[in-house]
Amino acid sequence: MPEGGGVPRGTPPPSVVPAAAADVFGERVELAAAYVAYLADAGVERGLIGPREVPRLWSRHLLNCAYLHELIPQDASVIDVGSGAGLPGIPVALARPDLQIRLVEPLERRFHFLREVVAELGLRDQVAVVRGRAEDVAGEFSAPIVTARAVAPLATLYGWTMPLVQTEGSLLAIKGRSAPEEIEAAGAALKALGITTTPEVVHCGPDDETGTTVVRVGRGTGPLRKAPVAGAPAKKKPARGSARGARQR
Repeated sequence: MPEGGGVPRGTPPPSVVPAAAADVFGERVELAAAYVAYLADAGVERGLIGPREVPRLWSRHLLNCAYLHELIPQDASVIDVGSGAGLPGIPVALARPDLQIRLVEPLERRFHFLREVVAELGLRDQVAVVRGRAEDVAGEFSAPIVTARAVAPLATLYGWTMPLVQTEGSLLAIKGRSAPEEIEAAGAALKALGITTTPEVVHCGPDDETGTTVVRVGRGTGPLRKAPVAGAPAKKKPARGSARGARQR
């Protein structure tokens, strides 16, 4: 690897557009190629994409994310939580011009990167970028579809994302082969939120290893309970004789 952690020598540029990309992105395949080039350049330079991911930007990142569009209804609004470099939100937007997508990202450098990409690709009328954590923006807006990729284990992700999902909407979380085990491990967290629907593992894209595994969780129609924040300290009673208890954060 060259000095500074750049792309390893001999790495082929991601300039060759795979045949599958034309099928997924249609008339927007050139915009998808421009996004790949942006990820391979500025994305690597700013630390949003690992240098060794460059050769597989199309297969592992763009197409893997874009296949998610198969599970999203026509003309839907979508919130992409922890969007990072724009995955899966931007590939889904490129594949589906009918969707309105809001990218939610708390880190400043990623937020600015996303705004630049959206402007460069001419997606401002379709894609909005919001800086913040999911739990901070809950109550400000919601959508029938919320997406996430490589954000957190399901047990944590449920608490962050389900308050953003509208009644009868769904969370679509891109996961790997261990999705069934993760669903089982997160059962108590989902129950604590008052959600009684059963999560399911669904497959989109090609029916082989190049397809995408997704955990789909319906929000249901019942009221959502507020789950305790992981790691939050237990509340203490004010000391006897004090005028006030400790100030809450």
